[in-house]
Amino acid sequence: MAFSLSVLDLSPVPSGSDAARALRNTLELARLADGLGYERYWLAEHHNLPSVASPVPEVMIGHVADATSRIRVGAGGIMLPNHAPLKVAETFRVLEALHPGRIDLGIGRAPGTDPVTAAALRGPRGSAGAEDFPEQFGELLAFSGDGFPEDHPFRSISAAPEGVDLPPIWLLGSSGYSAKAAGEMGLGYAFASHFSPVDPTPLLGAYRDNFRPSERFPAPHAILAASVICADTDERAEELASSMGLAWVRMRTGKPGPLPSPEEALAYPYTPGERRLLESYRSMQIVGSLPSVQTRLEEIAEQTLADEIMVTTMVHDHAERLRSYEKLAGAFGLDRAPAGQKVGG
Repeated sequence: MAFSLSVLDLSPVPSGSDAARALRNTLELARLADGLGYERYWLAEHHNLPSVASPVPEVMIGHVADATSRIRVGAGGIMLPNHAPLKVAETFRVLEALHPGRIDLGIGRAPGTDPVTAAALRGPRGSAGAEDFPEQFGELLAFSGDGFPEDHPFRSISAAPEGVDLPPIWLLGSSGYSAKAAGEMGLGYAFASHFSPVDPTPLLGAYRDNFRPSERFPAPHAILAASVICADTDERAEELASSMGLAWVRMRTGKPGPLPSPEEALAYPYTPGERRLLESYRSMQIVGSLPSVQTRLEEIAEQTLADEIMVTTMVHDHAERLRSYEKLAGAFGLDRAPAGQKVGG
């Protein structure tokens, strides 16, 4: 089974550094991924988390697209409950106008933050949440060209700039709802295995089983996001992974902070409860030397029939993050590959 490789970037903020540096690191990684032949580069939306500098992917998409030449660039994703659908439609039409044929629009149902921060983001729009997603998403599709019914109050509104199509839309998810909906609407589907313990195989199967061809997607296309750390040895990879392990435990226990160093993480005195959280998170990661990581990615692609694996690598040392992506690109023969080329076997 052949699959493509892509990048999901949360712009990690390591301890001892700052968010501004993290955003510049994103541009460096994007240039590297572009040159190595990765298929696409997606930016995440998260709020009120000191460990990541990715609250506005739509801004970073423009900068990343400017800094690269061939790789597709998109949102992984825009958390629709936080935004007015018209604003999303117009933002991504502008991006598509400036970078035609290279922009993706990934849409998520969750707010990507805690309830208080979500309320602050939405302001006077109130408590829109996942339960309001179908209506919001319907508005986005209407503004993207489907149009509103004659009696709809937004019928007279045209999303600008006119004459520019909305980029391809992907539904993001970790549940059966998004998989089935993406299939029925003829959209792309991306599953968040990098933080969801749910077995993706039946969900990607449900997406394909329910798929109805569309103009943008004549055939189904499923992306599997995976947390991957690749180093020279298994031992070094485990050291690098310890940073995100501690960051995850702190986030889940209400004590988020910058991404700790491996030294801090390895010396941390985990309680039994924290250790269980750590083990649960580590079970969702792919960590090791290149041969073991490559084998595991090939196994997952074969098991799930994913068309694409989107790799996110959260480590304290930015140079180690670059090297991890370089190793994967070399192992799968991505070097200078044209966009759209399949890899793996």
